Amino acid sequence: MSDSLVIIPTYNEIENIEAIIKAVFDLKTDYDVLIVDDNSPDGTADKVRELQTEFPEALNLEVRKEKSGLGTAYIHGFKWAIAKKYEYIFEMDADFSHNPSDLLRLHTACKNGADVSVGSRYKKGVNVVNWPLYRVLLSYGASFYVKMITGMRIQDPTAGFVCYKRHVLENVNLDTIRFIGYAFQIEMKFRAYLLNYKIEEVSIIFRDRVKGKSKMSSSIVNEAIFGVLKMKIRSIFQKNRQNFKCHPHHFGLEFPFGIACPVK
Repeated sequence: MSDSLVIIPTYNEIENIEAIIKAVFDLKTDYDVLIVDDNSPDGTADKVRELQTEFPEALNLEVRKEKSGLGTAYIHGFKWAIAKKYEYIFEMDADFSHNPSDLLRLHTACKNGADVSVGSRYKKGVNVVNWPLYRVLLSYGASFYVKMITGMRIQDPTAGFVCYKRHVLENVNLDTIRFIGYAFQIEMKFRAYLLNYKIEEVSIIFRDRVKGKSKMSSSIVNEAIFGVLKMKIRSIFQKNRQNFKCHPHHFGLEFPFGIACPVK
């Protein structure tokens, strides 16, 4: 078994799934692959089962009952990876918007000291291909907004091409991750940032999908815009709770932001 796992969430990716799996296995470094499929009606999971006869040791499949969001798919995969003791755990899309060969560069960054490595579209300018202008502006603007609100010095906080060392995922408390869409990627990086893990960006070129249908929606964008502000406020309140000390005359009292002192 490899010490590295690539998690690929899928929903109706029959046009891409075989090619993306084989592209990962064609790399010089050995990676295991976990497909987390949301019961795709187009037969994506059936194609993966067929490919498992060709890659019986390295290709894994988890099928969920229904489409439940990108974030919960990744959390499902993270918990599976932690249980299997993988050391390096990757997020990657199925549609070739992330170049599988860049897995090697993310891997190297974590081997060389990063706790989290991020495939960044914006580390060196704007490196996206075949996106309409409105989508570039939306994504770049969201990244600027996230940096402004959270204080993270990450140029592409919404990126979905990421490598985590296992200890990061073990310590961010996956059961309390709130977001399931676009904002999930932001929350994961913010949790790592609050725990003072080293986050390193690796410049990549992001290409829009050629085959299949994009999963982007207005609800995902709204979650990112309003969710980030709520996430930051919660982190401040959490810090207040941690720093608050109960004095003898406070026993039995409750304070704002969920702060309470026990009865003596």
